[in-house]
Formats: sequence, C-alpha cells, structure tokens
Amino acid sequence: MSTNEAKPPNIGRRRQTVAEEALDANALELFARIAQAGSFAQAARDLGLTRAAISRRIAAIENAVGLTLFARSTRSLGLTEAGRRLHARARAVREAAESARLALRQTRDQLDGTIRISATAGFGRHVLAPLLARFQALHPAVRYELFFTDRRVDLLREGVDIAFRVTSKPPETWVAQPVLGFEVRAYGGAGHQVYQTPQGLAMAAVLLLGQSEEPFAGQWLHADGQREDVTLQAVAWGSDLDGLIALARHGAGIVIAPDFCVEPVAALQADDEMTIGAALPLRNVLPGWRLLVGLDTVQALTLPSPAGSETARALVRFVRDALLPAR
Repeated sequence: MSTNEAKPPNIGRRRQTVAEEALDANALELFARIAQAGSFAQAARDLGLTRAAISRRIAAIENAVGLTLFARSTRSLGLTEAGRRLHARARAVREAAESARLALRQTRDQLDGTIRISATAGFGRHVLAPLLARFQALHPAVRYELFFTDRRVDLLREGVDIAFRVTSKPPETWVAQPVLGFEVRAYGGAGHQVYQTPQGLAMAAVLLLGQSEEPFAGQWLHADGQREDVTLQAVAWGSDLDGLIALARHGAGIVIAPDFCVEPVAALQADDEMTIGAALPLRNVLPGWRLLVGLDTVQALTLPSPAGSETARALVRFVRDALLPAR
C-alpha cells in the first residue's frame, strides 16, 4: 500500500477514559459493598481487606471521577448526592456478582486444605474446639494444625492462617473481626459462699492466673456502675488457667476467670462443654460484678486478600456467625 493512500478508519475499541476505568465492575461492586456495610471498618472485615486498603480504593475512585461519593464524619459514613445516584447502578452490579458467585459455590467441591490455627488456651478448648468439630462435619476435607496456647505466637514467622486473640490493638496488617465479648468474674463451687461486694474476696482462698505470688490489686465494676478496689492474695497461681479452674471445681478456692471458660456459651450445646475430670460445677460467687482487665473481646485475625486462605476466611465467618447471639 502506498504511503499516500488513505488509511482505513479506526474501527478498534474506543480507549476508556480514566473515569471509566475507575468505575469498572470491580470498583462498582466495592462501592456498593461499602455503602451496604455503612463504614470502612465493617466493609474491611466483610471483604477480608484492611481499612487502609478500603480507604485507598475509594480515594482513587473519587479522584478519578472528580466527585465525592461518601460523606464522612468521625461517627458515621453516608452517601453524597452523587454517591446516591451511583449507588443504584452499583447495587445491581453487586447483586449480579453475588448471584454468579453463589452459582459457582453450589457447584464447586467442598472446602479443603490445612488451616494453621492459633488460639488462647481457654478460648480454644472451651469455645473453638466444639465449633471446629461442627465445621469439620460440614467440610470433612479440611484439616487443622492447632496451637492452643497463651504464648505470644509470631503469626507470620510461624505461618498461622487464623489467630484468635484477646486484644484491643490487632496488627494493622491483619484483618481483625470480633467474635466473642467476655467478662472476667469470680467462680466457686456450688456450695461456696456468695459475696455481696468484692471486699469479701480479700479473705477468701483465691486462684489467680499469673506468674507472681505477690498480692494482686484490681478494680471491680458492678452492673449499676459502682466500682470497688480490692487486693487479693492467691493460694494458687500459674499460667494454666484450666488447671486453676479444675482446682476450683474440686473445692480448692475461688478462681478469677473469663466467663467463657466456666459458663457455657449460649451458642454451644450442653454436650459441647469441655470440663476437666469428674468435678463439681462452678457458679458466679460475686453476682453483678466483673474485674476490669482492660480487654473484653476475642478477635479473629487473618491475612488480607489475596494472601489469606479462603478456607480460613470461611471458618472465621462460621465461628463469627455461630457466636453472634453471645456477642
């Protein structure tokens, strides 16, 4: 063809603008999911991403289209007028994507693979173990490597997929989902004296989690807001909480422990309870009072997508949903 001949018209695909690229199907689904969640934090938990990643994605979309889509405040997240107009179309994309995933999920094989799970000893034995048994019945191809310990596990170095931790400051690089709230109370045998105030524990035989025989000073809070400081002297102490609970069941004293280690969690059946030996049941001997320890929630930690295991995320969702009434 001569260089002077007219070139054929460009009939190729039109190049997308930056704004069009920013609003592809993935971006629209993400936008709809965040709007549905009502907060970046909840959306991050739902999607298995960090809150920072969610914020960056939305900022990139808003910068590309030149419009503010979310009205942010310190307490809430709403949609702007432009965001509301976009939401109707974005919601249709989200619903179509969810329908497609559901269709695939119904035809694919069951979950499989090995999950490495770290959990505090008390939560692992009394709450997580019966839930793992249920999950395994649903997904028999899944295998578990368990670390039920109060030792601080290095999640990345030890290759952990899920860590159930009592923490108020989870690592920022992990996705954290609260699964169970708890309170620390005083428990004794069924025939043990019941106290009206924490001062009654000052002269009692107390079993304390810890490595020191020094007196323990703590503050107790009543349901009506009353507070009381008490110093306790343990007759037995150590790092094995279940051992201390076993002592209390055999009448050796009053154990100070998280409620989920002693009282059955409402979401678990009675035959799921795990006790040590043929011992007596325990009861709360300081009704209405709880020890303030600064921590009150067990959180499930997983790696963000795509690094995290889908099987691990499915297990976290199962545990979270099972314990929802207790939360």
